[in-house]
Amino acid sequence: MSITMYSASVPRFVHTLKNLSGVLTKAESYATARKIDPTALLGARLFPDMFALTRQVQVASDTAKGAAARLAGLEVPKYEDTEQSFADLQQRIAKTITFIESVPVDRIDGSEERKIVLTLRGEQVTFNGLLYLTGFALPNFYFHVVTAYDILRHNGVEIGKRDYLGKL
Repeated sequence: MSITMYSASVPRFVHTLKNLSGVLTKAESYATARKIDPTALLGARLFPDMFALTRQVQVASDTAKGAAARLAGLEVPKYEDTEQSFADLQQRIAKTITFIESVPVDRIDGSEERKIVLTLRGEQVTFNGLLYLTGFALPNFYFHVVTAYDILRHNGVEIGKRDYLGKL
């Protein structure tokens, strides 16, 4: 079996978003058990100029849904960034998974040469589908997921590498 654009994208996004959901569940339980205001974790960041936990989850979600849509030649769904609780973030993850799982395999497979144009920091950047997926979308997605994990781990949430990787 060969690797396809679909197999390199949607299943990986879904798997990792489910793992992120599990990490958030543990974070919420941790806060409850220790009587920590959940907003302390939701607003936590690793460094003052980095995004807080909530924004890390939002960007991971945006990257997954954006990649699936762009590779399929579909309009990227717009989500309001209004999440203020662990439950809100869980709903966003679930909504993202539902969307990306709805994208037909045949719309993504064969998208290696599809032209993808993004505006990044005011500059227009053009990719082919393969470079967009492997050189931008996947690294960006994993960066924000692992940063969310690191924020929680740094704040004492009892999670480990197995929580991040999940069952393969």
